[in-house]
Amino acid sequence: MGPGMMGDNNCSWGHGMRGGHYWQRGDGTPVKTLDQARHRADAFAHRLGLRVGEVMQFSKNFYAELKTPSGKLATEVLVNPADGDTGIEYGPAMMWNTDYGMHPRGRTQTRFSPDQAQHRAQRWLRDRGSDLTADKAEAFPGYYTLHTMRSGKINGMLSVNASTGAVWYHTWHGTYVGTSEH
Repeated sequence: MGPGMMGDNNCSWGHGMRGGHYWQRGDGTPVKTLDQARHRADAFAHRLGLRVGEVMQFSKNFYAELKTPSGKLATEVLVNPADGDTGIEYGPAMMWNTDYGMHPRGRTQTRFSPDQAQHRAQRWLRDRGSDLTADKAEAFPGYYTLHTMRSGKINGMLSVNASTGAVWYHTWHGTYVGTSEH
């Protein structure tokens, strides 16, 4: 995360997502707890008229789901633990999200149901010799995100494109630490 991708040092990564901002600079204060991460994610969500749902802590970052006022999943963000920088999660949230991603296109054809996405994710894991299992698929605009599980405990995440069925493993999180839901 950080400045540069397509913008200045203040808070933009190009245009597309409502308002054109994908990133918000932190105040330089390290983020060490799930509550602190929720606060940073909430400040980012507020700019988009969204609210924070689940917040997860990993060894490399904090992750948060953003929801619409009606409770529908909207997008995913990452909070940098070093300085509080917060932005749209790279990967599926930026590239596949049809409402809040870099290439918003509104509704596209959903060819895969949540159950089919879970099955596809499980097959993808199995084909790579993994002992992980795919948990329930959560629907975001244009894609699904699933927790990967080991012995009934969260291990990581992956996403499945709702139109193509492509799978994208979230390699950027590190080791799972904990979850907070409000």
